[in-house]
Amino acid sequence: MAGAGMAIAVLTSGGDAQGMNAAVRAVTRMGIYVGAKVFLIYEGYEGLVEGGDNIKQATWLSVSNIIQLGGTVIGSARCKAFTTRQGRCAPARNLVEHGITNLCVIGGDGSLTGADVFRAEWAGLLDELLRDGLISEEVAKANGRLNVVGLVGSIDNDFCGTDMTIGTDSALHRIMEVIDAITTTAQSHQRTFVLEVMGRHCGYLALVSGLASGADWLFIPESPPEDGWEDLMCERLGETRSRGSRLNIIIIAEGAIDRNGKPISSNYVKDLVVQRLGFDTRVTVLGHVQRVGTPSAFDRVLSSKMGMEAVMALLEATPDTPACVVSLSGNQSVRLPLMECVQVTKDVQKAMDEKRFDEAIQLRGRSFENNWNIYKLLAHQKPAQEKSPFSLAILNVGAPAAGMNAAVRSAVRISICRGHTIYAVSDGFEGLAKGQIREVGWHDVAGWLGRGGSMLGTKRTLPKTCMEKIVENVRKFNIQGLLVIGGFEAYEGVLQLVEARGQYEELCIIMCVIPATISNNVPGTDFSLGSDTAVNAAMESCDRIKQSASGTTRRVFIVETMGGYCGYLCTVTGIAVGADAAYVYEDPFTIHDLKANVEHLTDKMKTDIQRGLVLRNEKCHEHYTTEFLYNLYSSEGKGIFDCRINVLGHLQQGGAPTPFDRNYGTKLGVKAVLWMSEKLQEAYRKGRVFANSADSACVIGLRKKVVAFSPVTELKKVTDFEHRLPQEQWWLNLRLMLKMLANYQISLTEYISGKMEHVTRRTLSIEKGF
Repeated sequence: MAGAGMAIAVLTSGGDAQGMNAAVRAVTRMGIYVGAKVFLIYEGYEGLVEGGDNIKQATWLSVSNIIQLGGTVIGSARCKAFTTRQGRCAPARNLVEHGITNLCVIGGDGSLTGADVFRAEWAGLLDELLRDGLISEEVAKANGRLNVVGLVGSIDNDFCGTDMTIGTDSALHRIMEVIDAITTTAQSHQRTFVLEVMGRHCGYLALVSGLASGADWLFIPESPPEDGWEDLMCERLGETRSRGSRLNIIIIAEGAIDRNGKPISSNYVKDLVVQRLGFDTRVTVLGHVQRVGTPSAFDRVLSSKMGMEAVMALLEATPDTPACVVSLSGNQSVRLPLMECVQVTKDVQKAMDEKRFDEAIQLRGRSFENNWNIYKLLAHQKPAQEKSPFSLAILNVGAPAAGMNAAVRSAVRISICRGHTIYAVSDGFEGLAKGQIREVGWHDVAGWLGRGGSMLGTKRTLPKTCMEKIVENVRKFNIQGLLVIGGFEAYEGVLQLVEARGQYEELCIIMCVIPATISNNVPGTDFSLGSDTAVNAAMESCDRIKQSASGTTRRVFIVETMGGYCGYLCTVTGIAVGADAAYVYEDPFTIHDLKANVEHLTDKMKTDIQRGLVLRNEKCHEHYTTEFLYNLYSSEGKGIFDCRINVLGHLQQGGAPTPFDRNYGTKLGVKAVLWMSEKLQEAYRKGRVFANSADSACVIGLRKKVVAFSPVTELKKVTDFEHRLPQEQWWLNLRLMLKMLANYQISLTEYISGKMEHVTRRTLSIEKGF
């Protein structure tokens, strides 16, 4: 009851973004959870100005079943009146009448700046109301200070200081769906497509969708093309066609300009291609399609996390704390001073207006800059300066995971840029033993980015079963670097190769593992490639299951997810769909917990929300199987609710990779090969490579905020090989959020609050890895 006596109001303002509803739900429920009163303000600032029925107190159930909806259920409107001081008197009075002194605003930089101005003027506005006799002195005294916290909802990702804004990932999902669909018709007719995406002042959507689709040419406002770009672009497009490609994709941000600040329109680009090359060319303007549809899993979890953190920030606010924005940094929540972020966001625009384009890209942050550099590196083949003496082999190991092909593509292309000889190995370590090894070129991996599964073919075989033959082929093909993309087997396999170095000198080569598994159970990384796609697939299925339950009242669904012993997939899907419980191996449960959950659902059935969703990880308990849970819930809920089972199975492995996995795979492929090139150089003596130090065989991964390389021999100490898990897993603290938002009474002492950080040019230059 830390928030008893507090009143919090939440509003959404500016353009809508997918995930706003998840944020409204989280703020409302967390506020009620800590004992505060929560009010929903309908129609944004306009509702705040007009008051009356636009300000309603919320209950726990007011925000039920909205997490999967796009847009914002409480409405959003731009408001002229609120922009003047005079117009801000009525909102102050409306808030004071309800005793509200805490405001949570979900919107873009304009909406958040408005809230900060309102906060600064608060005392003056109350004095004015007191002078005019509209409020009493007691009321003015009791509501003396307004606390403001912001959550950035903007599909453009144009707010500096935050990794990702609410709605960006979902907008990328929409764009990639369109690109995947358009590619098929473009190939059929050998067409060129010019796709215009949103982003008046920020090229983030264009840049990431360009990187995730392997577009032929890209226009973003932060980096206008050099003069004479028309000739170069047409030359490139012609070159791609002459090499056998049947289509061209050009992506253009709506705010694209040339070096002189003159707009470049999609129609201008189309006419240019038609006149110069005679290609059949079409323009597709995506427009508001990018704002619609259900939020992605990333946006739902991000919004829920940020909504809870916003309430904590209001709880902990003092008269000295500035208005803050709750943001994400890596996978941690942080608080940033609102006006510092707004200032840097304005600096970017100023730099672009003054044609200081390099600086604009730096101010967007290191991740933006890296995306841009990697795009330029991989889009077109540049002949290597010199042929390198090194040969690298790439293989996929374990179960297929979305994003594997993106990693193979970028690794192959960056190796060719570096002048290395690159071999592709079919069917994992078994293929390496059988000699299924072929040299690959730049165009062999064209079109691989959006493909699910594994184009190279993958097997679970471990090297110890065929070590002699592997060594023989490593010697025969003179392989000095091995890039293994896969799950726990890939890590275990490389560990076996390293441990066999004493016996076979041929294995004293550079090795790197890119973790790729839907289970997210590889040590040395917070995120494995493919887990984002799997969570989205499981989430979409659960959304449909929930929808079917809305037709039949009083029904509980028990859904089984994959993941081996690792409960990541089950937990994150549970948060994204608002599950009532999610059983995992890492969070042990007893019959008492099961009993409590059944009682919880029985209580829930007495309310208006007459459905339940329970997730169970496939290996969460030896005896409490899915069948057992079904029988238990059925008999305990007899006469109150009935049960159904759903086993999601391989549905979680399939499908096209999400934008996150395409982008992440591309980045990991590039970083892994750059690291391997450096290590090969260090270990190269007298015409051969000899590497047997611990750091010559590593797992590349994202840890908190940075891309790190961890030696496999060191990771061995922190691995539970029996259950194929890392001994410590960061995502376990997400389970607290799952339980709180499902209305289980647990102590707040376990909650880890975000720290206040500052936004400066130095912090923007840190590589976040996303």
